[in-house]
Amino acid sequence: MSKFLQIHPQNPDSRSIKQVVEVLLQGGVIVYPTDSTYALGCHIGDKAALERIRRIRQLDVKHNFTLVCSDLASISTYAQVHNSAYRILKAYTPGPYTFVLKATAEVPRRLMHPKRKTIGLRVPDNAIAQAIISTLGEPIMSTSLILPNEGEQLFDAYEMRLKLGKLVDMIVDGGAGGLEPTTMIDLVEGIPSVMREGKGDSSPFA
Repeated sequence: MSKFLQIHPQNPDSRSIKQVVEVLLQGGVIVYPTDSTYALGCHIGDKAALERIRRIRQLDVKHNFTLVCSDLASISTYAQVHNSAYRILKAYTPGPYTFVLKATAEVPRRLMHPKRKTIGLRVPDNAIAQAIISTLGEPIMSTSLILPNEGEQLFDAYEMRLKLGKLVDMIVDGGAGGLEPTTMIDLVEGIPSVMREGKGDSSPFA
C-alpha cells in the first residue's frame, strides 16, 4: 500500500515535504495537490516511473506531459520562450494554466510530444506543490489525476487511497481538490491559442 501523508494546505511542514521529495528521488510515483486538480507526479529523469503513470492513466505516446515548475526562470530552462510568450507567462503565472512551448534539450525526449517536440509547463499557485518543487530543486513531471473510464477528476484523498493505494507510492492529502483542470494555452507560434478550457480564464487568449 502507498504511504498516506496529510499536509497543511497553507503551511506545509518541511519534514513532510522532505518525505515526499525522498519518494520522488527514489523513483516513486506520487499523488499531490495543485491549484486546479490533484496530479500524478514523478521525477523528471525517471523513465520507469513515467511508464507507471502511463499505465495508470492508460496514456498513448502522443500525450503531452507537463513539467510543474517553481517559477518563470525554471520554465526558461526547459522551454524556448520568445518575448511575446515571456510577457504572457509573466502575467499568468503562478496560476491554473498550462502553457505548451517548444522544448529545450534539457527535456528528456520521452516527455515531449513525438512530432511537435513540445512540452507543457506550468507554475501552480499552491503552497504544497511549490514546497515540493523548491525542496526537490527541479520540476515535477506531472499529469492530471483522471483515471481511465472516469469522467471527472478524483478530488477526495480517501477515495484516491481506495483506488490508487496499490498503484502509487505516496498520496499527499492537502484537502479537497478541484474538479477543473488547468486551461491549456499553445504558445509555440507566439500567438496564444486555447487548447483546453479549464479553471483559468481563457478570455484573454480568445
